[in-house]
Amino acid sequence: MALKLHPYLDNLLSKDGGQEMKLKCILCPVDFSKSSKAALDYAAALARESEARLVLLHVVENPLAYDTTFSGPAPTEKEMQEAEHEFADMLEGLGDIATEHRTVLGDPAACVVQAAEEDSADLVVVGTHGRTGLSRLLMGSVAEEVVRKAPCPVIAVKQPPDDA
Repeated sequence: MALKLHPYLDNLLSKDGGQEMKLKCILCPVDFSKSSKAALDYAAALARESEARLVLLHVVENPLAYDTTFSGPAPTEKEMQEAEHEFADMLEGLGDIATEHRTVLGDPAACVVQAAEEDSADLVVVGTHGRTGLSRLLMGSVAEEVVRKAPCPVIAVKQPPDDA
């Protein structure tokens, strides 16, 4: 009896009877934290192995997206440029992987889901900060929302221990 897979996974598997994944596009959102760098390591390894295009997305959070009464300024062009500079440092270590990178302004989870749809991502690899309790309740979980709303499978990579 043949193993019945989810139709999405069935389309990604090679048709020659093997179980090799045919990933074409992997999306990896980054916020330059330890957890997003760990996710980038996973995403880069998968992209290298499958010869997939790796799309890196940095979202500059817009406080106005959450609170319409907030009167503070939106992120400046300088903040966007600083993000691009840090992004460039991250890209140096990726070697010969086909990459794209973007910095956008908005709600992180919504922007990741939108990018996954627009780029026809086969997989999203996202880092988790591992917040619990009140911190998670107040801050929410971008990774959790991406898992629930993304149009493709999502791998959530735990934040490495502080001594790692």
